[in-house]
Amino acid sequence: MPQLLLRDLAQVATPRSGGLACGDALRDVDVVEEAYVLCDGETIAAVGRMRDLAALDGDVEEVDCSGLCAIPGLVDCHTHPAWGGDRVAEFSLRAGGATYEELHAAGGGILSTVAATRALGEEGLHARVARHAEWMLVHGTTTWEGKSGYGLDRETELASLHAVRAAGGSPTWLGAHAVPPEYADGDAYLDYVLADVLPAAAVLAEAADVFLERGAFDAAQARRYLEACRSAGLALRLHGDQFTESGAIPLAVELGARSVDHLEATSETGIRTLAASDVVGVLLPASALFLDRPMPPARALVDAGAAVALATDFNPGSAFTTSLPLVASLACTQLHLAPEEALVALTVNAAVVTGRSDRGRLVAGCRADVTLLGAPDWRYLAYHLAGDVVAAVVRGGEPVFRR
Repeated sequence: MPQLLLRDLAQVATPRSGGLACGDALRDVDVVEEAYVLCDGETIAAVGRMRDLAALDGDVEEVDCSGLCAIPGLVDCHTHPAWGGDRVAEFSLRAGGATYEELHAAGGGILSTVAATRALGEEGLHARVARHAEWMLVHGTTTWEGKSGYGLDRETELASLHAVRAAGGSPTWLGAHAVPPEYADGDAYLDYVLADVLPAAAVLAEAADVFLERGAFDAAQARRYLEACRSAGLALRLHGDQFTESGAIPLAVELGARSVDHLEATSETGIRTLAASDVVGVLLPASALFLDRPMPPARALVDAGAAVALATDFNPGSAFTTSLPLVASLACTQLHLAPEEALVALTVNAAVVTGRSDRGRLVAGCRADVTLLGAPDWRYLAYHLAGDVVAAVVRGGEPVFRR
């Protein structure tokens, strides 16, 4: 494999932090003007100014990047890509005034997608997840986490995890997403899923997730599920504080979870608790926008010292988007984050949430994942609202997309 030289870049922008960034480090972005990125196999060999580029030996593929900016490949640390059908009819009803909770109580919401996903079958799931992975790629996403949770039976949950892995994602077992109709309550469902699905899911997945929320699973049930998953060797994540503050943050901190995601309903007490921990708050502004819900208190979290990441929450019901550039725009315009904070939250911090510390920065030794923006300034990532700002993508040292 020849070396790959991305030459004559207008800018290279990368977080300085080599680990989880919070506080001042969340704004610490290094910008190099008139720059290059040299990839050697799957690894970045060097980054610098064009005027300092030494002569290269051996086989080198050169790419003229005049007028483009390079940022690290974007990392989407919260997606739901494995599902069948769609929720366009529900979208129409909600536009007419129905609430998310009302649709869920009437048999819509998650459970309607469960039925469609079970009907899709394993081959259909693989095709659907692969299609969604392509959607992510054209928006500059080079690393993504993908949850199960729309099967809620052994066959479909395991097929979902297989499909995520086959498409190049990081599989998360969201076995506790909702209570399927064949079980009387959450406790009965957990009896089944922990005994019959967890052993096989733990082989396929990297992490486990639970929806701790009114109408889904309460704190005691979430604890039971997460403790069992931790004992099986899975990292822990939580959906929490989306509609109500029901104990997700204290539980995430106590159990040492990687993240607690959503946080639209988080209070000042929750903000302080999260800021005093190493748990990452994953913020999902596209979901809040899609459901017309309050935005998570991003500015208060960051100012308190909490580590935050950003993600799409891509799913058919509450965030039908795969665009992390759109999320960056929402982070700046709705969450009141600086472009630098949005970039770090979408790269190095999101990579930590997925357990992949080898990416999220453009520095020598990191994985050669590069998103090229068709703009003269890297801040167009957030500035160009819903625009086709991603010009090309390099993943693992190989060009994989060009607009």
